[in-house]
Amino acid sequence: MTYTVEKIGGTSMSAFDAVLDNIFLRPKNPYNRVFVVSAYGGITDALLESKRSGEPGIYQLVAKRDEQWADAIDALEVRLKMINENLFADPLNRTRADNFIAERLKDAKDCISNILATCSYGQFTLRQYLPQIREFLSSIGEAHSAYNTALKLRTLGVNARFVDLSGWDNKLSGTLDEVIAEAFREIDVTTELPIVTGYAYCDEGLMKTYDRGYSEMTFSRIACQTSADLAIIHKEYHLSSADPRIAGPENVLPIGQSNFDVADQLANLGMEAIHPNAASGLRKKDIPLQIKNTFEPEHQGTLISQAYQPDSEKIEIIAGRDKVFALHIFDQAMVGNVDNVGYELMEMIADESVNLVGKEMSANSLTYYLSGVAKNLNKLLYRAEKRFPDSTITNHMVALISAIGSQINTNTTLSKGVLALMNSDISPIAVHSSMRNVNVQFVVKDEMYEGAIRALHDEFFVQTEKKDKQVA
Repeated sequence: MTYTVEKIGGTSMSAFDAVLDNIFLRPKNPYNRVFVVSAYGGITDALLESKRSGEPGIYQLVAKRDEQWADAIDALEVRLKMINENLFADPLNRTRADNFIAERLKDAKDCISNILATCSYGQFTLRQYLPQIREFLSSIGEAHSAYNTALKLRTLGVNARFVDLSGWDNKLSGTLDEVIAEAFREIDVTTELPIVTGYAYCDEGLMKTYDRGYSEMTFSRIACQTSADLAIIHKEYHLSSADPRIAGPENVLPIGQSNFDVADQLANLGMEAIHPNAASGLRKKDIPLQIKNTFEPEHQGTLISQAYQPDSEKIEIIAGRDKVFALHIFDQAMVGNVDNVGYELMEMIADESVNLVGKEMSANSLTYYLSGVAKNLNKLLYRAEKRFPDSTITNHMVALISAIGSQINTNTTLSKGVLALMNSDISPIAVHSSMRNVNVQFVVKDEMYEGAIRALHDEFFVQTEKKDKQVA
């Protein structure tokens, strides 16, 4: 039988009835699979901060020494127990699930209280403990969902095994690969179904190293360490030719097949098929990745593999992101010194915890395309203005839209794309093409984002499909 390592995203986990029917119980033999589960939708945001808005969660409240952090933990416990109530009709199993998460949250509250008490003394600072606090808070959501899933499956006759990589009981230590190897040493996937926490405690610090992409790293390393035949990610949507909410569900098509170059380009735009570091491991081990729609189990979804090469040049997806912060610095004296200025700016970008999406340069100017929390972006702007007072520094909110494919003609794509945008009364601010022939990017005003997506998708998919049908 094919041995698979599979990951279920948070939004899918929140629709657990569909996950149960369409994924866990669908095959007659439920084994020869490993499942890495994310926290239920919104729970990691509550533990840390909102990924989209930056609204503070428990971690951010602790970091600010806001006394509401304890109330936030109590509120989260109520929320998690409500999830348990919807999942378990049996009072005994409901009590088991409630007791498990209540104990975790109590331990977390006690630990944070002790750290804050210690930091009331001058010799200790909260800053030195914050990375560890962020790590153990991150683990709670995945521990909750993994424990619940294993418990639920056991009530249905499946020999499920809860595999807790969070380090909460201090039984596992070492690098991520060592932690995984030790956890799977006595697991027989032919007779039991491991349900693994998306967070793993390890020497490198999963959250510190990979931030919110940590569960995909756990998933990837398990697939590599246990020599999976296939890695599968279950999402709430297909990996399609464009966002169906923008281009229209009747117009978009599942990609079907692609390679890891395309996955990397999507990750750079924040549309992660998989975290780029996680993809790198699968790529090196030559393990194909399948992206499936949780709610359409019969559909094969999209297979991403190292070996895939299209028969002809074609665009596979129109992807983009809006609300991108374009930081532009111009200085006539920069000629011959661009690298030094760029080095200092990159240090500032790293310090302010904002993400670099793209970059362009000329002899006397640099433009950085950035994403992140508004407060951090504004602080970066202030630091740049202070550091380079003689330079002209401006910022604009823009949108980046890319036409991506495993093998494309970038010249044709660029010319067709610009014409399609102009025909929709959208004037590109900048365009970039890739020497690797996988990506052509268009920069437009932020308010033009959805219109640009539709114009480019119509050009490269809807109109192309119509022409193909006419030829046929």
